[in-house]
Amino acid sequence: MTRSTVEPTRSHEGDHLAHPLTGTAATFVPGSGLRQDGRVHAQGPTGIYGGRSAEARRSDRRLRLLAAARNIWGAEGWAAVTMRGVCGRAGLVDRYFYQSFPDRDALLGAVWDQERDALVAQVVDAFAGNADGDLVGALRTVIDAVVEHLRTDPARARIVLGDHTGSAVLEPRRREMLRTFADLLVDWSGPRLPPTIDPARLRMSTLLGVGGFAEIIAAWNAGELDVDASQIAEHTAVVAALLVGSHRPPLGLRQ
Repeated sequence: MTRSTVEPTRSHEGDHLAHPLTGTAATFVPGSGLRQDGRVHAQGPTGIYGGRSAEARRSDRRLRLLAAARNIWGAEGWAAVTMRGVCGRAGLVDRYFYQSFPDRDALLGAVWDQERDALVAQVVDAFAGNADGDLVGALRTVIDAVVEHLRTDPARARIVLGDHTGSAVLEPRRREMLRTFADLLVDWSGPRLPPTIDPARLRMSTLLGVGGFAEIIAAWNAGELDVDASQIAEHTAVVAALLVGSHRPPLGLRQ
């Protein structure tokens, strides 16, 4: 009896991945029930291979692309993130890139958004832990949390606060993030300041503080400031206290 063979009509190089449970790296031939090592692999009509659905595999590939792009960006800057480089780092063929992202800018934006969300979460959590605290003390807590978050992984600062010159996708995101932080600070600190405060002056002070802090972090991350994290946190807290004080009436006029 002549044994039938399966002739794949396209490359399945991208499926040559180690199985997450067995550690094997056999390549599956979708639609055939065979693997390229000749053994039969059970599959159902819903695209299940190796016990994982097509959707799960797509999600896994997307996460791998994001992680690869983040690693390259953190080490070499955003301009070094290329489709081919990311796919090579992730161990995927090019066609899988476009299953997850329409282009390189979309990938860069997705990586940046992840880091922004993590940073915003640090600020929100710090504020939540000081709901009834003194304004200056609460700001110091927020500053400490953000500096520590960025210190423990320098790639975070390089991604969200680094030099994005030349990117039409990243620079607007950076500006929007700084405005978001300013809005959070205004909303949180406003009720803790005198009711006669000038909202426009408060917002200008907040933008000044947030923008200045971002530039300090960017310079520190680039090696342009010979200071440690504690010095940055301390100095930023001092400046924050001065800005807060500028919106309070002189001590003798307070009620």
